[in-house]
Order: sequence, then structure tokens, then C-alpha cells
Amino acid sequence: MRGLLQKRSARWAEGVFVAEGAELLRTALRAGTPIESVYLAPEGADDPLTRQTCEGALQAGARLFSLAPGVLQRVADTVTPQPVLTVLPMMEQRSVDLWTGGSGAGGEVVPAHNPLLVILVDVRDPGNAGTVLRTADAAGVSAVIFSGESVDPYNPKAVRSSAGSLFHVPFGVDDDPVALATALARRGYRTLAAMVRDAEDYAALDWTVPTAVFFGNEAAGLGPDVSEVLGGAVGIPMVGRAESLNVGVACAVLCFEALRQRRTLRAP
Repeated sequence: MRGLLQKRSARWAEGVFVAEGAELLRTALRAGTPIESVYLAPEGADDPLTRQTCEGALQAGARLFSLAPGVLQRVADTVTPQPVLTVLPMMEQRSVDLWTGGSGAGGEVVPAHNPLLVILVDVRDPGNAGTVLRTADAAGVSAVIFSGESVDPYNPKAVRSSAGSLFHVPFGVDDDPVALATALARRGYRTLAAMVRDAEDYAALDWTVPTAVFFGNEAAGLGPDVSEVLGGAVGIPMVGRAESLNVGVACAVLCFEALRQRRTLRAP
């Protein structure tokens, strides 16, 4: 368990990850996500709602283990851990092939419903990653792709920060952002770099067309190798003295503008 919480390599080798807390377990159950096992600390067993949630997991086919006092505190990655740890199989990495057509995409076109994709390139902070997943869920983003040296989407902090949205939003991992950008453009996506300067005002763009937005590293932004193969750049005008916006905040601004325009387009 400690290895799954602390090491990306352990999670990917086993093909499982850990979700902390009864609320994430409830969300996984509502989403129909398969559950391998649940570990319940004594303080959780004393709470009726938590106990009921764990019993629901047991009925859904999960294994339920009761922990001795203090065991959870020794393995969890937080100072005051939630009294429930759930081990789940990694979700099918469906977004990369679904939205790019896989390695043999050729001249395929994008799906008919004008998808919006969020691509994270070298985004290292798991809190930002979880916030982006939560934002993508709320704004109706089609998929989130973690590319380059981005944080593991199954990092425990990313899972917590997503507030359960990782069970709802298609997402995947792709190591090569340049090849990914090329594949998306070949399929008919408009590819955009999210930039602080020298970019088109996000509010002036037409967000009703199939679009993939690439967000770069929190400190360095997008590297030139990626930005040079993209079809354009989009930015958020700022009037204060802030140098830039947090990746999660910038993603929210752009995605909700896209949602606003698409809702307007669908309105009678």
C-alpha cells in the first residue's frame, strides 16, 4: 500500500491506484468503477455513513479489510488521513486513441460533436492536475491528456484534488507532445498553445470548433519544440500586476468560455 501511494512506478507496474476517503469511494461506486479492495480504519468503522459505503463496496465485489489502530497513519501520505483507503484498477487509457485515432490515425477526421481537449505538457504539480480534471468535468471537456513529463494522474494528491472527477472525465497519458500535436492537427483539430504573451484574446476566439489546448509547465510554460508545431496561441488578458495565472485557473477560464459559446450555439 505504501508503495502505491508513494511511487508512480509501483502504481503502473501493478495497474492500480489508491483513492483516499469515503466520498471518493462513493463517487467510484456511483460511476460503476470496479473496486479491488477497501481498507477501513477503526475511526471509519464508527461512522455509520462510512461503514454503509464500505458495505456497498463489499456488495459490489470488493474485498474489505479492517485495519488495526495506527496502521493507516503509518502508510498514508497525509498527516491526518481519511479513515478509508480504496484500491482501484487504473481506468482504461482511452482518451489518446479515442481522440487521436491511435498511431495509425492517417487522415481520419474528428468526431462530429466538436470535442474540446486539454493537453498538459510537463505540468508537475498534482494539485494542478486534479484541479484540471475537476474543471474539465464541470466544463464538459471531452478529454484530458497528460503529456511529456507531467505528473501521474493517479498521484494520490491529484486523485484527491480531482474530487472524484477522474471517474467521469476520459483521460490518458502520452509521452510525446510533439507527435500528439501533429496527430491531432492531422485529424482536423485546431491546436492552440496557452500563452501569457503574444497570443490571441481567448474571448475573441471561436470555441465551437474542434480544439485542443496545450498548457505548459507551471514555471517554464510550453517549450519551443511544442509551441512551434501548434496552429496558434491563446491568452487571457490581465490588468493587474500578476505575471501569470495558475494552470488550473487558466484552464478554467478558457474551458468555461468554450462552454459559454457552445451553450449559446445550442440555444433556440
